[in-house]
Parts: sequence; structure tokens; C-alpha cells
Amino acid sequence: MPTGKSVQSGFTYLFVLMLIALIGMGLAAAGSLWRTDAQRAREVELLFIGSQYRQAIRSYYELDPAQPRLPQRVDDLLEDRRRPEIVRHLRRAYRDPFTGGEFMLIRDPDTEGILGVASQSTTVPIKTAGFPPEYGGFSGTASYAEWRFVFKPPITQAKQAKPAP
Repeated sequence: MPTGKSVQSGFTYLFVLMLIALIGMGLAAAGSLWRTDAQRAREVELLFIGSQYRQAIRSYYELDPAQPRLPQRVDDLLEDRRRPEIVRHLRRAYRDPFTGGEFMLIRDPDTEGILGVASQSTTVPIKTAGFPPEYGGFSGTASYAEWRFVFKPPITQAKQAKPAP
């Protein structure tokens, strides 16, 4: 008893549902790939910005060889007024690419001057090995907060002569 409907009714609907499911899985994979790519780009940006801060602190410290000192504020790196002409060690105060906020400042315990910066992000890094020698301590870290961009001033004779407690 034919009803007038073909035997293939419903197969088109099933095909469209499967096509939508496949497109959804493809978009989910593309989103995951995009997120990973964006995190890698922020890692590269963090390495660049951290290097800029470290170089700026070194430049500030070495500007006056007779009296080397560390900057007390980030603004000191932006406009150093120790000379008659303003010296700019850092172009601008960069933001943390992971948090969007300010960097955590690493200070010298003796002088309270800025030795370096670090991110405040607790995100697990994608890059865990293969760092250049100046980033030797970054291998195997658990978060970006452990990536510390620190200028290590040379040991002065005054510190060497200081007796141990």
C-alpha cells in the first residue's frame, strides 16, 4: 500500500544533522588551535617586553659609572632626570600581555631599587624548554609568574667588604 512518500524520506534530515555535527567539531578544533596560537604570541610578547625592562634597568644603572644605582620607580626608566637632558631608558610602561595589568616589580632588598619584572599570570606556559642562555631559569617553570626578567648588577667592593651576619 503506497502512501505517496518515497522510501528515502528522512535521510536528508539525518545528513544535515551529521554535517552540522562535523562542522561543530571542526570549529571546536579551530578554536583550540587559535587559543594555543594566541598564547604562543603572548609568550613571545612577554619575552620581548621582559627583555626591554631588563635592558632599561641596565641602562639606568650604567648611566653614571661613578655612582651606579637602580631605579626606584618605573617612571625613572621613562624619564631619567639625572642629566641636564632627559634620558629615556624605556619607551613606555608596558602592560603584562597575560593579565593586561602591571608587572610585578622585583626589588633589591638592600636599596629597594627595581631589579626586574615578572608577570602576575599563573597560567602554565606552553614553552618550557629551548630558551636562550639569558633565560636559562625559565626551563621547566610552572607558570609565567616564574619567568623573572632580572638585571644582576656587578658586585661592588662595598658589598664584598660587608661582613656576613
